[in-house]
Amino acid sequence: MDRQLYAEKLQVAEATKQPIEPLSSIVPDITADDAYAIQLLQIASKQQEGKRIVGKKIGLTSKAMQQQFKVSEPDYGHILSDMVEVDGATISLNHFIQPKLEFEIAFVLKKNLYGPNITVEDVIEATDYIVPALEVIDSRIADWKIRFEDTVADNGSSAMVIIGGTPTKLQDIDLPHIGMNVYRDGELFDSAAAAAVMGDPLLAVAWLANKLSKYNIGLQAGEFVLAGALTAAVTIEDGDTFTAEFAHLGTVSATFRLKEEN
Repeated sequence: MDRQLYAEKLQVAEATKQPIEPLSSIVPDITADDAYAIQLLQIASKQQEGKRIVGKKIGLTSKAMQQQFKVSEPDYGHILSDMVEVDGATISLNHFIQPKLEFEIAFVLKKNLYGPNITVEDVIEATDYIVPALEVIDSRIADWKIRFEDTVADNGSSAMVIIGGTPTKLQDIDLPHIGMNVYRDGELFDSAAAAAVMGDPLLAVAWLANKLSKYNIGLQAGEFVLAGALTAAVTIEDGDTFTAEFAHLGTVSATFRLKEEN
């Protein structure tokens, strides 16, 4: 298949906010390697425009999501410098096509992690601190009709990250048992614990470092890693304010509005 062609189609879809048909329906024999190559072609193109890689995201960390996509492992995407917003920001929904929100824990690294054979102990040693985060996911594929290969090619369906909370050392907490409450416009609507991410988010970060080694990519000091969603993604509506409150880690929030057309 022409990987460059489909990388360009996805970039046009992102720029014009006009989604395309699933790559898996256009090219039924697309492979995971094809999909990751398409993702990396887009990232390289954006780097040439001056954008920097500031982090990575892990998706499909729950068994339920893996079963839905008929895969046995998570996926990943890249976070670029123009995709990060500050805690409490008001964000225009005009940036997105069909956005949803996920609630996650971000690992900020102080050392490089290069797989294979990265262990949880290696991740602990390489982590400077963790903070709560919101991830806006969006699909450049029409109507979210995606298979595993579609979301991988589409940079893990990533769109924006909001980092908040209080920097917290891993040594100070029992990570899998960290609880989270999520509020929409001040009303509690969901809760979870960090163990929802592969039993322990540390396992997710170790998985990512080892998976990336297949493509000669490492996790870099100074980058952050979104370890995976603690709950199901929620659809974002005009005027919504979401707040995720984590035990010991603090809160992160954002408001979403449609920008009025002049």
